[in-house]
Amino acid sequence: MTRSKRPKPREDTASLLGASAALAQPARIVSTLPVTALAPSPFQPRRRVEDSALEQLVASIRTQGVLQPLLVRPVGDGYEIVAGERRWRAAQLAGLAGVPVLIRELDDDAALTAALVENLQREDLTAIDEVDGTLRLVALRLSTTPEDARHRLMRAKGKGQDTPDIAVFEDVFALLGRESWLSFVKNKLRIAGWPQELQDAMRNGLPYSLAGVIAGAPVEIRAQLLEAAIAGASREDLRALAVKLLPPAPRQRFDETRVVSVARQLGSVRLLRGLNEAEQKALDTWLKKMPPLLAERLKELE
Repeated sequence: MTRSKRPKPREDTASLLGASAALAQPARIVSTLPVTALAPSPFQPRRRVEDSALEQLVASIRTQGVLQPLLVRPVGDGYEIVAGERRWRAAQLAGLAGVPVLIRELDDDAALTAALVENLQREDLTAIDEVDGTLRLVALRLSTTPEDARHRLMRAKGKGQDTPDIAVFEDVFALLGRESWLSFVKNKLRIAGWPQELQDAMRNGLPYSLAGVIAGAPVEIRAQLLEAAIAGASREDLRALAVKLLPPAPRQRFDETRVVSVARQLGSVRLLRGLNEAEQKALDTWLKKMPPLLAERLKELE
């Protein structure tokens, strides 16, 4: 099979392979900028920062300062943080007047790419933020929407190497250095297909372990499970509640009319004598597969 041609990279994201477009550009290094001269970016992929993690960073900054410069870009009369918003907030809580920065001239796409790459390479990213950020980065590289990127990842999994998108996926995931695109599709992409209210709850702090139990439950009880999870229920609590909420499965009944008809036909001497050798063997094999309890019941009726 001849592999399809690789898509031509967009000019503003062509250097995504090996490094983000933003991080590959020359920078003007400024020792410090006042924290008041900086503003958070609307492209920030990280939606939630745990208080405990922020407190640890504040304590570290108080003793060692900000060790890694923030990446910023000029916007209006000030600067917009491309990567390092958490360090900026912690620096303010630690009482610092200024922070070290790297200044780069970046357009919106390049700023978003740099912000996504910087955040996705962190180890403490939540599952939902990782999925959202990865889809945004893939979508940016494909010049499409995150939802379309999700569908193209799913289609590529089924087609193997027979799609030009594979080259893009390999480039993006090689840059992130976390896992292969195929592993991401198999193990994490399903989160993007979960109900919107469940995804929103995860963005507000619901753990992935609890969200997985809710996503796997029948539709009619998910709302109650989600309410219990938000109220503090554990994974075991949710499973027990699911069993309690689910109505007992209705007893499966057979088609009496069909059974009676089959029994009547099998009781026909004319039918049985008309079977050829292969049909007789098939009938005998079928009778031997009869459930023991049913065979016992038939013996009682003889």
